[in-house]
Amino acid sequence: MNERRIHQLFEISVLLKGAHALIECLGGIVLALVSTDSILRLANRITQPELLNDPNDFIATHLLTWAQGFSVGTKNFYAYYLLSHGLVKVLLVIGLLRGKMWAYPASLVALGLFIVYQLYRFTDTHGIGLIILTIFDLVVMVLIWQEYKVVRHHVPAQKTSG
Repeated sequence: MNERRIHQLFEISVLLKGAHALIECLGGIVLALVSTDSILRLANRITQPELLNDPNDFIATHLLTWAQGFSVGTKNFYAYYLLSHGLVKVLLVIGLLRGKMWAYPASLVALGLFIVYQLYRFTDTHGIGLIILTIFDLVVMVLIWQEYKVVRHHVPAQKTSG
């Protein structure tokens, strides 16, 4: 694959990561501002019609059970996690898109740590979404590494500090 194609794929994947990061930030802010009672009321409103038709509906019963067990501590953890995770990725995406040399290795380390955590969470939740996210992160890491090699090769030695 030529450098131009790798760069295009790199930019697309980084922009997708940036969009995902902004969604995480927004989700973290919303979660921080919404009460657990509001979450439960919303879950009741969403699931009530379905549960009236089918009291054993798999999705509705699980959503309602999840909302009933969603504690303030859990809500605060997810709000903090989403916001901090999103902010880290936004900063890294900005650095990558601006060609800052520090952003390439920092992104590889951050994505590697996110992957480790995602795989750890997978052992607990078995959520297929975590595997999909992990595969996407691995692809992005390969593209970042390829782009880093190209950029390092083209940048004069005095500019590599960032």
